[in-house]
Amino acid sequence: MTLEERIGYQFKNKKYLKRALTHSSYSNESKERPECNERLEFLGDAVLSIIVSDYLFKSSHLAEGDLTKLRASIVCEKSLWGWAKEIHLGDYILLGKGEENSGGRERPSIQADAFEALIAAVYLDSGMERTRQFLMPFVLR
Repeated sequence: MTLEERIGYQFKNKKYLKRALTHSSYSNESKERPECNERLEFLGDAVLSIIVSDYLFKSSHLAEGDLTKLRASIVCEKSLWGWAKEIHLGDYILLGKGEENSGGRERPSIQADAFEALIAAVYLDSGMERTRQFLMPFVLR
C-alpha cells in the first residue's frame, strides 16, 4: 500500500510528498542533494497549530489559558508520533545509512517531524481546507 493510499490523499505535485519524506541524513548522503523536510516541518507545525486552534476556539468556551494547555496537549511530539505510527510513516521516510542503521526509522522525533512535513506538503499541494480534512480525523481520535 502506498502512503497516498494510507492517508486517502493523492498529491498533484509529488515533489511535495518526496520532500516531506526526505530526512536530512538522506539529503546529506545523496549525490543529488534533494531538499530535506526541515523547512516543511516548520510550516507544518504552524498549519497544525492554526487548524487545532481554530477547532478548539469554535468548539468550546474555554478560557485562553485552558485553550492553550489543551492545544499544547494535542500539538506535541507524542501526538504526532502516534499519528505517524497509525499510517506507518516510518516505512516511507528516506534516511541516510547511518540513521537507518541506528534505528532512526523508529525514532519518535523523526516520525513526528515527518508527519509535520506531511501536513505542510498537503497544505502546499491543496490549501488549508483540504489539509483540515486530512488532519482533523487524527486530532479527533
